[in-house]
Amino acid sequence: MTIRSDIKQPKRLTRQAFTLIELLLVLVILSVLAAVVVPKFTNRSEQARNTTAKTGIAILEGQLDVFETDAGRPPTTEEGLAALVEQPPNVKSWNGPYIKRGVPKDPWGNDYAYRCPGQHNISGYDLFSMGPDGREGGNDDIDNWSPH
Repeated sequence: MTIRSDIKQPKRLTRQAFTLIELLLVLVILSVLAAVVVPKFTNRSEQARNTTAKTGIAILEGQLDVFETDAGRPPTTEEGLAALVEQPPNVKSWNGPYIKRGVPKDPWGNDYAYRCPGQHNISGYDLFSMGPDGREGGNDDIDNWSPH
């Protein structure tokens, strides 16, 4: 019995697997990418909230100006921003509501703060969001008296 050399023998299938080192290397690369990318997205969402708060303050300032034109004065601290939605008892020439869906919350779910007369705008009013921490003061407040 002779074996013919022109007949090809089937190749043995060998199973190639990833080594532990290769797997660890992939995990390290993914971790580094996540460490670089995730903070960039987080910062973007915080920037968006800050911009939304600034826009909200600008809109409320416009409505407060219309209230002042109609009533001859801005709302008092006691009347607050609610005076833009419901007529205060001592205001005769109220032509509101100046905000149809109620006073909006800031992007962090807190009420915008309003003071009249203002501590910073002495001849006007202070209008601000307390920012992500929800407390007045600190570097995260967004207001109508600071240059932006």
